[in-house]
Amino acid sequence: MDARTTAMTADELQQFLADEFPQIEGFNFRIESVGADGARIRMPVDHTHLRPGGTVSGPTMMTLADVSMYVSVLARIGPVDLAVTTGLTINFLRKPALADLVAELEINRFSIYN
Repeated sequence: MDARTTAMTADELQQFLADEFPQIEGFNFRIESVGADGARIRMPVDHTHLRPGGTVSGPTMMTLADVSMYVSVLARIGPVDLAVTTGLTINFLRKPALADLVAELEINRFSIYN
C-alpha cells in the first residue's frame, strides 16, 4: 500500500466504531478527517467527563488519545477489530477547559511486522 493511500474513509471508520465498539457510544466521537498519515477526532465534553474540581478527567483524555491512534492505524490498514494498543503515555500540561476535546494525530513512522 502506498504511504499516501487510506484504506478507510472517515465515514467508514465512524460506522466501524459504532458497529464493533457500541460500549463507547456515550463518548460521541466524531471523526472529522482521516488521511494516510493521521486523523482529526472531536469528542464533545459534558459533565459526565469531569473529575472533582471541574476539569476533564485523565481517563477521558486518554480514551480520546487511544481511539485517535486506533482510527489513524485503521485508516491506513483497514478494518482490523483486534488491532490493540501496546503502550500509551500522556503528559498533562494544563487544565483543559470544559469544551470539546480535539485530537490531531500525525503518524511519523508506520511499520507492520509479521
